[in-house]
Amino acid sequence: MRKITACLLTTLAVTSACSAAVPAAKTLVPNAPKLVVVISVDQFSADLFDEYRASFTGGLARLAGGTAFRNGYQGHAATETCPGHSTILTGDRPARTGIIANAWFDQSQARSDKSVYCAEDERVPGSSSSSYTVSPLHLRVPTLGERLKAASPASRSVAVAGKDRAAVMMSGQRPDQRWYWDGKRYSSDLRGVPLPRSVIAINSTVARLIETLADPLEPPPLCSAKAKVVPVEGGGQPVGGGAFARAAGDAKGFRASPQFDGATLALAAGLIGEMKLGQGAATDLIAIGASATDYVGHSYGTEGQEMCLQLLSLDRDLGDFFAQLDRQGLDYAVLLTADHGGNDIPEREREAGITGASRVDPALSPGQMGKIIAAKLGLAGPILVGDSPFGDVYFDKALAPANRKRAEAEALALYRKHPQVEAVLSHAQLKRTPLPRTAPDRWTVIERARASFDDRRSGDLVVLLKPRITPIADTRNYVATHGSAWDYDRRVPILIWRKGMAPVPSDAPVETIDIAPTLAALIGLPIQIGAMDGKCLAGVPRISCPAR
Repeated sequence: MRKITACLLTTLAVTSACSAAVPAAKTLVPNAPKLVVVISVDQFSADLFDEYRASFTGGLARLAGGTAFRNGYQGHAATETCPGHSTILTGDRPARTGIIANAWFDQSQARSDKSVYCAEDERVPGSSSSSYTVSPLHLRVPTLGERLKAASPASRSVAVAGKDRAAVMMSGQRPDQRWYWDGKRYSSDLRGVPLPRSVIAINSTVARLIETLADPLEPPPLCSAKAKVVPVEGGGQPVGGGAFARAAGDAKGFRASPQFDGATLALAAGLIGEMKLGQGAATDLIAIGASATDYVGHSYGTEGQEMCLQLLSLDRDLGDFFAQLDRQGLDYAVLLTADHGGNDIPEREREAGITGASRVDPALSPGQMGKIIAAKLGLAGPILVGDSPFGDVYFDKALAPANRKRAEAEALALYRKHPQVEAVLSHAQLKRTPLPRTAPDRWTVIERARASFDDRRSGDLVVLLKPRITPIADTRNYVATHGSAWDYDRRVPILIWRKGMAPVPSDAPVETIDIAPTLAALIGLPIQIGAMDGKCLAGVPRISCPAR
């Protein structure tokens, strides 16, 4: 894997030999870094960081030697990719960004598909939540890149990610370049911007990788010790002993392998070189979404050989990426975090002694619950609208007010008596709940749900499952997931590094909404009090937080 990534980096370094001119300007404050690199590792929980920290020797080891907050929080209950990424560079919780889930339902839409994808423009004719036009339309607040470019027009903002929603939520409106994997190649929603040679090169290289048979990786002892094959309920294949062997042409297998992050990092390095990011007088920003850890977690769980190989490969690939920046002599700072954590498969958790671990009862799906309510109350129609046994659930808009009231009372009673449900919260209940103001490790369940509640987009009910209930019954596609209100999904590392920074390990509970104001202080970007939910993190070397 490391050889492949090194090859990609070398290819793109050559491609970048003839590159863009650097705008003339200056940094907002003296000694600000010329390049800020923000990396989100999808599903990289604080639990995984703690588990593997002592084994990292590459890029993750470098970052862990800076300021390392091991108790960072995506504080909200909707611990999914889109809400999580919306917090990282806006400084705001989902309740303010408007990104309350990967998708929500809008029954007022004219199209038959009432689901709305978080990073789509549903106004485009013929679109659906699965076949959409990528857009930042639904993000209600500016990103750090937008603010930087407004204050320093010569600065550039770039995003590269394995998922469109990661790239969009971290860059927002009008970045200079935005690229993400669309299932076949790295694509962009931006129009009228130059096509970088780096993108052409990486797409050509990745196409060859996918069409080539991939031999299994050679696991080191740390990983082979985890190679116990575990049967999976629900029709899925056993997991635990995989090593990323892949048939020729298997694009899905490529996506759920270390090669995927290697390609994304290679493209990021290529764009840095081609655009000469960090080589001008003004500060530039690149946001990178490394998505393979999430696909590996979904496909194999978090505690087998597969995740071990993924994280050690990512550590090496990040090391190669940083070495490439070092060779260019760039003055850069790095912040790495995650959009959410993740939970292992319940079958392996039970073997480890977590007796309450289980797969969700399929009867909790909105369709099934709606049928029970309809039969009991003598009503017609679906009654409940939703696509998951947890999270946002909506009442059918066709219900008459009196029947809607009856259906709500019955739904609340049904959900609350189910042994796998921790809580079911009504829209009115969440609306009247104040936003949390204490440290994120002290929030109640309803406060966690309130942090990702929006009056216009959230469900009529929000269903929260009990800890270690995996909301996947049919495992033929994925075996594990995230999205709960519990700390294994909420806790993420926040790592800040710059050359010469003294190590500062911290156990303090902080939030990902604190990242944007902290980086703003680093680059001298003034932020009005109250303009962000987050606060600048005090005690980070070489960052002076403004008075509040």
